[in-house]
Amino acid sequence: MNMRWIAPALLAPLALAACQQAPAATPPLQGARIGGPFSLIDGHGRAVTDRSFAGKWRVVYFGYTFCPDVCPTDVQNIGAGLKLVEQERPEQGAQVVPIFVTVDPARDTPAVVRQFTQAFHPRMVGLTGSPQAIAAAEKAYAVYARKGETSPAGGYVMDHSRQAYLMDPAGKPVALIPADQGPRAVADEIERWVS
Repeated sequence: MNMRWIAPALLAPLALAACQQAPAATPPLQGARIGGPFSLIDGHGRAVTDRSFAGKWRVVYFGYTFCPDVCPTDVQNIGAGLKLVEQERPEQGAQVVPIFVTVDPARDTPAVVRQFTQAFHPRMVGLTGSPQAIAAAEKAYAVYARKGETSPAGGYVMDHSRQAYLMDPAGKPVALIPADQGPRAVADEIERWVS
């Protein structure tokens, strides 16, 4: 038997195991000043606060329904990623509430955010509110948003930061959800932290 090939063959599985990332003991956003009280309106016109989600894990994403590309793609990935978790680990998946908060309350009425979110996940909650309430939520979640230039036809885009937060049942930040990397990456990050 050729011994030169045995050692590498035995070491290969160990090398592969060493390359796999072990879960971090400390959440990457632990202690960050992200999140906090908010008072908004859901897609059914009901008042919703941060306390409405107490005891639930949340994926919180800020965007707007008239976004031509990025927001629908990110929200689709969040919804599809959560569906993967629900299939693979139903108990974990049931603990997570996906939340979409508009940065464009002038156009994103309760009915509009409800229709938008239901296209991506049946449990996704769409939130809107007064410009002041949205601005307060943006500040609490360290989100940048600004109305872009208005076109001659009256349309406009919203410039805004692009991040999805995983928040724990107490409303504390845990990790960024990689919504720009597809459903599998979203599912992996949820499965990594939700217990």
